[in-house]
Order: sequence, then structure tokens, then C-alpha cells
Amino acid sequence: MKHSIRLQIAVMFMSVTVGTVALCWIANNIFLERFYVRNKVNVITDAYERINEVVSNGDITSAEFDIELKLTCDMYNIGLLVIDAESNTIKSSSRDVERLMQHLYDNFFRPEPEIKYIDENDKYYLATIEDKQISTDYIEMWGVLDNGNMFLIRTPLESIRDSVDIANRFLAYVGIVGIIISVFLVWIVTSKVTKPIMELKDISAKMTQLDFETKYNGHSGNELDLLGEHMNELSKALEKTISEIKTANNELQRDIEKKEQVDEMSKEFLSNVSHELKTPIALIQGYAEGLKEGINDDAESREFYCEVIMDEAGKMNTMVKKLMDLNQLEFGNDVVVMERFDIVALIGNFLTSAEILIEQNGIMLKHEQHEPIYVWADEFKTEEVVRNFFSNAMNHANGDKIIEIKYRMIEMDGTNKVRVSVFNTGEPIPEESLPHIWEKFYKVDKARTREYGGSGVGLSIVKAIMESMNEQYGVINYTNGVEFWFELETK
Repeated sequence: MKHSIRLQIAVMFMSVTVGTVALCWIANNIFLERFYVRNKVNVITDAYERINEVVSNGDITSAEFDIELKLTCDMYNIGLLVIDAESNTIKSSSRDVERLMQHLYDNFFRPEPEIKYIDENDKYYLATIEDKQISTDYIEMWGVLDNGNMFLIRTPLESIRDSVDIANRFLAYVGIVGIIISVFLVWIVTSKVTKPIMELKDISAKMTQLDFETKYNGHSGNELDLLGEHMNELSKALEKTISEIKTANNELQRDIEKKEQVDEMSKEFLSNVSHELKTPIALIQGYAEGLKEGINDDAESREFYCEVIMDEAGKMNTMVKKLMDLNQLEFGNDVVVMERFDIVALIGNFLTSAEILIEQNGIMLKHEQHEPIYVWADEFKTEEVVRNFFSNAMNHANGDKIIEIKYRMIEMDGTNKVRVSVFNTGEPIPEESLPHIWEKFYKVDKARTREYGGSGVGLSIVKAIMESMNEQYGVINYTNGVEFWFELETK
């Protein structure tokens, strides 16, 4: 396995942990000292406001204030000095009063150019100052209280920096320990999480080898268990489906063998019929012509028999030709020539040639006017399909004797096609006969077929032609008639 999911999850969590610790450490280094300084500024400001309030109330020398001042100075490491106009010390938190007083005077009257002011107004100054005597930086506030006393409040920055350094080092140590513990815990947790995933992986691998015996047995009740249950169901379904496919494949193989036998018998039958009928047809035609020339003394009888013989001979000859064409199509010996032509023009030309038959049969023809529709098909075979559909419609038209030819553009599986339909009024085809009308020699109404000389192979020829071009065809029953249709590709 190139990349273990357990390792990927562990690395991801460890990266997040290390990144979080590193980000906290960087943030501490950049912002913690500023935060401390701001906090000290707030403490000094609060101390100033408290001293100013106490001075205004006259309580600066009280014991309560002394205790409060000592607690504040000790807690926040603050130095304090308050003097009056005669330089008398009013309040101090340091024993070195003289040095604080000198520093206060220097700030007022001889300020250092390196002073970095944080805030200043008409009451006080707040700045960062270096005490050169001890080489230490301080945050200092100095100014005049409301009663006229001068004051100095200071806190060393060195303690802040020490605190920041200690905090950063502590965070680094804690972070390293936390990372080590996290690595250990993440590795254990990922092992527990990935175990069912690996089990599902093994099951799926066996399923690819068609081994459906192994099942998932998790009981955690989470999404992985639900996935495992679905895998078990999928395994059962696949096993059942494969069993059904094998059974169906076996049946299909038997059906194919049976179909091949039937097709072979059918082809042999057609070949035999074609061969056997040629000689009798020739003889019938010869004798019929002889009788018609006066061999029989009874002229009326001769005429009757001659017409019957010639009519039957013509029907048999037509059947033989159709059977031969069908035989060629089914054997695949007839080459399909795909060409582009206008189907509307082809049907129009055919209808023009059939005008006499249409008039003789009293047909009312409806052929919708349509712009040219160019299709890809075998033009000669397509005309044969049209001829068979139209002849079939004309022979079965009844009632109003209407034949209607229509075109409908359709799209199927991303391919543009035209559906050509030939409808005739009359009786619909019985439902039990619909599956058989494309079979050779099948006749719905044998008496009527005999009447117009049908051979029962016309629709079989249509089926063979359409299947040779890999196109669709069919029939639709209506209450007032029947519609036959076929489709051709227009691209």
C-alpha cells in the first residue's frame, strides 16, 4: 500500500497539533510583551486616578490608604513618589526618595531626548524611559495632581520581559510534551478508526475475486458499521445476481442454439421453395399460353382455365421473387449501400407512380407537405419498405379508405431521426397477432390475403431491411385503423 490512511490521518492531526503550538509560541513572542506593557499602563493609570482621588479627599496620609498603596505596589511592582511645592515628600513607596525626586525633576526640567511618549495631556506624561544609573527601562508617569502636588509612578520593563521570556519557555516545554503525547494518542486512535476501514478493504478485495463468503461484523453503531452492513447487502445482491446471470446465460446459450437451428431450417426451407417453384411456374405459364391459343374446343372453358392458371402462376412467381429477396437479406449476401437522399422526394415519386392503383381502389390519400428531409439509408431498400407498407395499407384500407403518410422529427440517444408513418383506416390488427405479423408466411386474415394475392412475406422483408440498416420499425393499433412506421437517421 503506497499511502496508509492511518498514517495520513496521524500526520494530519500531528501537523495540526504542531502548527497550533508553533502559532501560539510565535504569537507569544510577538504580542505578549505588548500585552504586558498595555496592562502595566492601565495599572499605572488606575494608580494615578486613585492617588488623585485620595489627595482630593485628604486621605493620602491615612493608614487604610497606606495598606492599599503597599498592596498595589507589591502586586504590580510599582514605585511611587508624591511631593508638595516645597519638595517635601507626601508619599513614597521607596526608601531611595532622593533618587526618585531627582528623576522626577529631570523629567520635568531636563527630559532626555530618547524618551518614548506613550500618552501626554495637561495633567501628566506617560512614557518609556531608561534609567541610566542602573541601565534599566521603566514605564513612568509624572505630572501634577489636582491639589498641586507633583508625582512620579514607575514600573520596570525588565520584569515584564522576564515574565514574557519565562512564559515563552514554559509554552515551548509544554508544547513539546503535548506534541509527544498527541503523537502517541493519535497513533492509537487512528489505529482504532482505521481497523474497520481495513476490514472493509479486505472484504471488497475478495468481492472483486467473486468471493462473497466474508462478512463485516462491526458493532460500533457508527457510519462505518452502516457502510459495512451495506457491503454485506451488496455482497448478497451480487452473489444472487451473478447466479441469475449464469442461469440466464445458460438459457440464452440454449436459445441461441435453438434459434440457429430454426434459422437454418428456415433458410433451407426458403431455398427449397424457391428451387421447387421455378419449374412448375414455367410449366403452368407454358400450358396456360397453349390453352389460350385454342387447344381446348370449348372456348369459354379454355378462357376461364387459362386466366386462372396464368393468375396463379403470376402469384407464385411473385412469391418466389420475394422469397429470394428475403433469403438474400437474411443470409447477409445483399450489401447495404448507405447514401444521403431526400425521403420526402422518394415517397412523393412513389406515390406519383401509384396514382392509378390509388384511383382504382378508391383510396383517399393524405400526404402532408413537408420540406426536404435528408436521411442516411439504402435508397433502393427504403423504397421497398415504403412500397410494402403502402401496399399493405391499400389492401387493408376499409371504411373511409383513408391512407395518411406523416413525418415526425425525433431525437433518441443524442441522434436526430425522422419517423415515417403510413396509416390506413379499417379494422385494427388483433392483439394476439401483433407479435407474429413480421414472421414469414403469417397471415392475419388468410381469406382476405388470398383475395388480393398476398404472399405473407412483405412485412418479413421490411423487418429484414430495417434490421440490416440497424434502424427501428413497428406497428400501432388505433380504434379506427392501423399505423406502420419506420425511422431513419437524418445526420
